[in-house]
Amino acid sequence: MASQFFEAERAARYERFEFSFPERTLAGKVILAPGGAGGLGGATVALLVREGARVVVGYQQNRARAERLAATLNEQGPGKVICVSGDLRQAEAREKLLASAEQAGGELYGLVSFIGDPARVDFPRLDEQALHESLEINYVAPLLLAKMVGEKLQSLQIAGALVFLATMQAVAPFEGSLNYAAPKAALLHAARILARQWGNLRVNVVAPGVTLSGMALESIQTGKYDGYVREKTIPRFGYPEDVARVIRLLLEPDNYLTGQVITVDGGLILRRSLH
Repeated sequence: MASQFFEAERAARYERFEFSFPERTLAGKVILAPGGAGGLGGATVALLVREGARVVVGYQQNRARAERLAATLNEQGPGKVICVSGDLRQAEAREKLLASAEQAGGELYGLVSFIGDPARVDFPRLDEQALHESLEINYVAPLLLAKMVGEKLQSLQIAGALVFLATMQAVAPFEGSLNYAAPKAALLHAARILARQWGNLRVNVVAPGVTLSGMALESIQTGKYDGYVREKTIPRFGYPEDVARVIRLLLEPDNYLTGQVITVDGGLILRRSLH
C-alpha cells in the first residue's frame, strides 16, 4: 500500500539533484531575546538582524549596553532591535516583554532565552537563599517566559521555535558547579517535556562550553582554562559566533530538530577525561 505522505514531486526533484536551501527565512519574524545584550546574545542578535528579523531584547540592568547594541545593529539593518527593560523574574516584566514583541511590527515567531546567572557560590557557603536565587533566575524565570510565549504561539497557530541557553555544566558533572548547573540541567529536561507536549512548536537547548564571551570570559582571561587548549582537549576557546550559528539553525522555520540539547564545547566534555 502506497504511503499517503510520500511527496512524489519532491522525490523526483532530488533525483535530479535539485535541492532547496532557502535563505533569509527569518526576515520579518519577531523573536524575543531576553538577556540578548550580553556576549553570546549580542552575536546571536547580530546574526538575526542581518537576516531581517525584528529582535526584542530584554535587559535588566545594563541599559547602556543594550542601547549600544540596538544603535549599532539598527544602523546596519536590515532587521531591527527593540530594547525592553525589566526583571524577568517578575510576571509583569515577562508580560511587558511579550507585549512589546506583539507590537514589533512583524509575525511573532520565537524565543531565544539567554536568561541566567552563573551564581558562583563556593560549596561551603552554599545555603538555602543561594539555591533559591539560582533556581529562580536559571530555571523558573526562563521556563515561565517560555510557557507564556509558547501558549501565545499556539493560540495564533504559529509553528514557531523556542531555544533555551544552558551550559556544558548541565550536560556533564563539573566539580563546584552545583548551584548553577543543577537548575540548568532541570531546564534541559523541561525543554524536552515542552517539545513533547507542544507538537507544533520546536523546543531545543544550546549548551555552550568555554566561550570567549559572557560568563566564561573572565575565567579565560585568568588562564583558568589554558590547560584544555594546551593539552589539545579543545582546539581553541569557543567564539560567540559558534553559538549564534547553532541557535540560528534551531530557529530555522523548516528545520527537523526538536527536544534536542546541542553542546557547543569543541569536544571538551567528550575528551577531558583523556588527559
